[in-house]
Amino acid sequence: MSAIEHFLLVFDHRSNRLVEQKSFGSDVHAATKAYGEMEREYKDCHAIDIVLVGSDSIETVKVTHANYFTGESVKMVQNALSVFPVAH
Repeated sequence: MSAIEHFLLVFDHRSNRLVEQKSFGSDVHAATKAYGEMEREYKDCHAIDIVLVGSDSIETVKVTHANYFTGESVKMVQNALSVFPVAH
């Protein structure tokens, strides 16, 4: 079994893109410290998601958290909203 690696993702919903991705290997202390620093930096910016993920590889993270890498979350919301008629 592979050791858990830690990945920090910073996603900007305004631009619908991943603006930062950091790998910390198995260093959970460095990962959580960086996470806390990012949370403080973006505390007043509600358009930013900061996510700390533990996984066996970045490839797995790209599958389990695909919306951060492909921008699919906006498309999914737009598709869901298109089902409902606009009230006038």
